[in-house]
Amino acid sequence: MNFTKTELQKEITYKTSRSGGKGGQNVNKVSSKVELLFSIADSLLFTGEEKELLNNKLQSRFNKDGLVQVVCDEERSQYLNKEKAVERLITILIAALHKPKARKPTKISKAAKQARLENKRLNSLKKENRRKEFD
Repeated sequence: MNFTKTELQKEITYKTSRSGGKGGQNVNKVSSKVELLFSIADSLLFTGEEKELLNNKLQSRFNKDGLVQVVCDEERSQYLNKEKAVERLITILIAALHKPKARKPTKISKAAKQARLENKRLNSLKKENRRKEFD
């Protein structure tokens, strides 16, 4: 991870709106729903290679303007919703930038190969002994 939360917050824009859910009369008065928008293309935090990787992996999260969109309306407080949205964005970015280790192909050991062949030979003998001999 080559970015911090504060650096990321400088490049984030927020939209707020009234949210449904718990809160009673508060729901009708306060804009607590937060929509976080982040532009990967305009970001100074990522290299060209990282931007390309993020664009490929986060294609489904883009809105029509090409911005990564994270919506949070779980809390009654706008501040808490902003914090949760930023945490989710960080999680999404870290997961998208993660490169899995390349698998190293391994060989079957000589002992395992020998044991398998020995087992096959024993099975073959067992079945051969079951046959009835016709003269």
